Amino acid sequence: MKTTVLGLVACAALLIALRPAPAQPELPKGEPLPDFPMVDAKNKQVPLHKDGKSILAEVATVDGKSKVVRVGIVAEVCLREGPLEQFLCKKGTKEHEAVLRVDMDAELVHLAIIAAGGKSGTPTGFIDAKEQPKHTPATGSKVNVSVHYKRDGKLHTHPAQDWVWDTKKKAPIAFQWVFAGSVYIKNPDDPKAKPYYGANSGDIFSISNFPYSTLEFPVPISKDEAQLTYEAKKDKIPPLTSKVWLLIEVPAK
Repeated sequence: MKTTVLGLVACAALLIALRPAPAQPELPKGEPLPDFPMVDAKNKQVPLHKDGKSILAEVATVDGKSKVVRVGIVAEVCLREGPLEQFLCKKGTKEHEAVLRVDMDAELVHLAIIAAGGKSGTPTGFIDAKEQPKHTPATGSKVNVSVHYKRDGKLHTHPAQDWVWDTKKKAPIAFQWVFAGSVYIKNPDDPKAKPYYGANSGDIFSISNFPYSTLEFPVPISKDEAQLTYEAKKDKIPPLTSKVWLLIEVPAK
């Protein structure tokens, strides 16, 4: 009897092993990446990423000197509906609450903003010097972020905020990002190792307040408030996996 039972178990295991794997759902076919939109065709495109295409700077010659007009970062649509706490995250982190993701070290985004003329400040603070609860707004250069993409075969360019819908005001989110600059975290076990760039945890362009954000709104927005108030504007966002240019410009003071 024992042998028979073991034989049946072995046969069942063999049948399971031979059963074809269930078909994996096909990823939606997103829109392709459009050409990088130049402000002036006379300007030059300068790659800022080792692959030569993921981050581009548009460089103009002004009075014999080179000047970055703006920077473009290639991102991918990872969410089209639902509440938002992030606008941009790193691949493999917070795609469930961000519209776009990038497949690169978040520190490269930080350096791209510097290349565009940004000066980093500080992320949101949550406690004061006496370790008492206190909100301190994020600081840093103001940064204009636009999205350039195809949808239904047509080109679109507009502020990134148009993809973040304020459900209470029935309008796009009204704030402007500042270059908080995240933080660099040293390895206590290896002080000589390269510090970890905090926004690699997922908080690159944030909507709610996080201590590691690269870009952040300089207003108090808790995680709960973000979940209840801000959502993706599905009718404006192209299909999942669509490639998008994030256009970064630092306005002159």
